[in-house]
Amino acid sequence: MSTARKGWDGAARKRPAGPLRRAGLRLLRVLGLPVLLILGWWAYSSAGLTFYLPTPGRVATAFAKVWFSARITEDVLPSVGRLLTGYALAGLLGIGLGVAIGSSRTLRAAAEPVLEFFRAVPPPVLVPLIMLLAGLDTAMKVLVIVSGCVWPVLLNTVEGVRAVDEVLDDTGRCFGLRGAARLRHLVLPAASPQIMAGLRQALSIGIILMVIGEMFASTSGLGHTVVLFQRGFAIPEMWSGIVVLGLLGFGLSVAFRAVERRILAWHLARGEERGRHA
Repeated sequence: MSTARKGWDGAARKRPAGPLRRAGLRLLRVLGLPVLLILGWWAYSSAGLTFYLPTPGRVATAFAKVWFSARITEDVLPSVGRLLTGYALAGLLGIGLGVAIGSSRTLRAAAEPVLEFFRAVPPPVLVPLIMLLAGLDTAMKVLVIVSGCVWPVLLNTVEGVRAVDEVLDDTGRCFGLRGAARLRHLVLPAASPQIMAGLRQALSIGIILMVIGEMFASTSGLGHTVVLFQRGFAIPEMWSGIVVLGLLGFGLSVAFRAVERRILAWHLARGEERGRHA
């Protein structure tokens, strides 16, 4: 009897957690560290050791006052539009050139020194040059984003195309898979994990370059607004702009992850299957 009871108790203890507990644990994982950081910020800023670090309450008040207004359409939306435009152009350019360079040994050998040179140049250094060539309008800000975002996409695409399984490639050729059909059904799917990795890197670079481009001779945008508040010593408002940038980056990251999961569903499923058999 006691043995049976122990077995029943052990089975009861091993039963999976209920949905409420799982939801609570997931919420704790997501919000635990941010809450601790905010509490630490609040404790430090409440001591009044520096004027330049207001309390989270003052930043929240400034956030509601500044960004729940016309600045959404005057600053946030134009910045997001420039970011998405530059990011899309960099993605198309990087994938197109990456597929061409990765598919041709001759072209790769000729382009590699040039690619390594331009990849080593920090994109912010090119901002004054782009200002001279493209002026001070929206085209300049988009080109700044493209100049930095294109490299991770291009280089990851080249490596992804080069890594296509030779056995699969030979099998496809035996079945008459050539030209556009080979590109669509073999090369791009096989290279898609590395292409998505390059696009993920480019997204964070694009946000940084969006802000940098708007800090130079701009009259609108998040970068311009943050600098404007800083110059006017509107410190809570400046911090609220930084919060907006953080929320923008977080939102774009979540959206990208959802798209990535959908595109790479076959790749993620294969990885999970390998993990189960390991």
